Amino acid sequence: MVIDDNVLYQNLKDLNIIDNKLLDEAYAMSQKEKKPLSDIILGKDLITDENLGKEIADIIKTSFVRLSEVSIPQEILKIIPEVVAKKQKIIAFKKDKEGLHLAMANPHDLEVVDFTKKKTGLPVIIYYATQKDINNALAFYKKDIQMAFDEIVNENVKKITGNNHAEPSIIKIVDIIMDYAYENKASDIHIEPQENQTLVRFRIDGILHDIIKLPFDLHEMIVSRIKVMAGLRIDEHYSPQDGKLQFKSDQELVDIRTSIVPITSGEKIVMRLLSARSRQYALDDLGINDTDLNKIRNAYTKPYGMILATGPTGSGKTTTLYTILKLLNKREINMMTIEDPVEYDIEGVNQIQVNPKASLNFASGLRSIVRQDPDIVLVGEIRDEETADIAINSAMTGHLVLSTLHTNNAATAIPRLFDMKVEPYLVASTVNVIIGQRLVRKICGKCRVSLEIKSDEKKSNPLTAGLSKALLDRLFNKKTTIRIYYGKGCQVCHNTGYEGRVGIFEVLEVNNEIRKAIVEKKDAGVLAVLAEKEGMIPMIEDGIEKVKNGVTTIEEVIRVTKE
Repeated sequence: MVIDDNVLYQNLKDLNIIDNKLLDEAYAMSQKEKKPLSDIILGKDLITDENLGKEIADIIKTSFVRLSEVSIPQEILKIIPEVVAKKQKIIAFKKDKEGLHLAMANPHDLEVVDFTKKKTGLPVIIYYATQKDINNALAFYKKDIQMAFDEIVNENVKKITGNNHAEPSIIKIVDIIMDYAYENKASDIHIEPQENQTLVRFRIDGILHDIIKLPFDLHEMIVSRIKVMAGLRIDEHYSPQDGKLQFKSDQELVDIRTSIVPITSGEKIVMRLLSARSRQYALDDLGINDTDLNKIRNAYTKPYGMILATGPTGSGKTTTLYTILKLLNKREINMMTIEDPVEYDIEGVNQIQVNPKASLNFASGLRSIVRQDPDIVLVGEIRDEETADIAINSAMTGHLVLSTLHTNNAATAIPRLFDMKVEPYLVASTVNVIIGQRLVRKICGKCRVSLEIKSDEKKSNPLTAGLSKALLDRLFNKKTTIRIYYGKGCQVCHNTGYEGRVGIFEVLEVNNEIRKAIVEKKDAGVLAVLAEKEGMIPMIEDGIEKVKNGVTTIEEVIRVTKE
C-alpha cells in the first residue's frame, strides 16, 4: 500500500475536496470491507484518478507524473523489460543527464529502485503515477498494431496451411485480434468477409480503422471459433445469431457481445467490447462544464423525478447515467435497472437483462421493478408508450428514474414523450433535467500543436476554411486573433491526431418557465429558445468552448453535431 488509509482519510478531510459525509461513508466502508480507501472513493467516483494521484503524491512528498500526457520513446520504455514493468508496476518514461525517470505505483518500494539502479547502471529519479495510469502505459510495450498482426498472424497462417492441426493457430489468431482490440481501447471489432480476403477493423474513439487483411481461406475457421466461444450454433450459416463471450486480458475479464449476420460474401462478425475500464469515469471527467454539473447535481439529489439522457446510439448516454448511478449507490437504497444489454456490473445494484425470448422487455421488466420497492430505477431506454407511461408514473410516485431517449437534442425529448402519449402536465411535473450529448475525439496530448489564426485569414486557413459564417462568428467572437489546436499524428494515436473521447453537452433544467411552456405543448424549437434564455448552454457552444481550450477540433464538433 502506497499510503495508509487513515493518513489519506485525514488529508482528504483537511483539504475538503470530497463532501465530508460521502468521505466518511467511504472510509467506514473501506474499514468494514477491508479494502483500500483509494479504491472505494475511485469506485464511487468521488474524485478523479488524476486528482487523487496528485493528492497522494503530495502526501508522500514525491513528484507526480501523468503518463498519459508524456511521449515515451520505445527505446526508453524498454530499458525496463515488459515482464518486470508489469509485475512491479513501474514505467521508465525519460532519460536525461539526471538519470532514468521512473514512474511507480509504489515509490516506497526501495528494493525495486535499487534493483533498477543496479540493472541499468543509471541514477533513478522517482515519480508517483496512479496504478490505472501505469496499466494504460503498459500498452505502449505493444508494437505498432499492423506490424504485430503481420508478424504474428502470418506466422500462425503458415502453421495452419502447413499441417492438419489448424485449431490451436486459429485460437491464437482470434485471441490476438481481441487482445489488440482491448489494448488499443477499441469499442468494437468488425470481421468482414470480402471477395478475396477477410478485413478486420477496429472502432477506436468512434471511428472505424482498417487493421489487417487475412486470407479468405481462414474466414470460416475464425467464424466457427467465435461461435464456439459465444455459445452459438456452428452449423447455422443463414440466420443472424447473437451471443456473448468472455476474454481475459492482463487487467480484467472483458465481456464481448457478439453479433453474426449472413451477408452476400459470407458471415460478418461484430464484437462489442464491454470493458469495465471504459466505464471508470467520475462525473467531472465526462467534460460537463460547472454550470451544467450543478444542474445535474440538483436533479439527482432530489428524491423523485426523472433524469433523461438524449442523443444517438454511441453518444455516451449510458456512461453518463452509470456515473450518476454510482454516485447514488448506498447500502440503504434499493437501486434497480432494466437494460439491454447490462454493459457493466455495479456492485450493490440489482440489474435485469432484457430477454425477448422470455417475454422480458423494458415495459414488463419495469412493471416488475416497481413492485420491488425501489428507490432509484434506471431504464436503459424508453422505446414505447407502455414503458414511457410506467416510467413517468414511477417518477411521480416517489422514485428517482434515470433513462435515455434517442433524440437529437435536449429540447426534442419533450415532444418525443408527447408522441408516446404522455400528457404534458405529467412531463412538466416529473422531468427534472434533460441531458443532450455527443462524443468528440480529443486531440492527442502527445502530438498536440497550435496555430494562431488572424481574423482576416479565417477564410483562407485550412483549419477554418469552409466553416459557416455562424460557426466562424462563434469561434472568433469578435476577436482579431485566436489559437487553434490540432494533433500532428504520432505512434500513440496511430497517426490520427486524436486519442480518447470527451462529451459535449447541453443540459435543459426544467424550471417554472419551461414547465409552463411544456403544459402549453410548445414545440421543440420554442422550448430550445426558451431554455437558452433560461441559461441552457447549447451543445454547439459547449463544443466551441472545448475547441478554444484545445480539447478537440472544430472538425470533430461539426462531425458529431452536423452543424
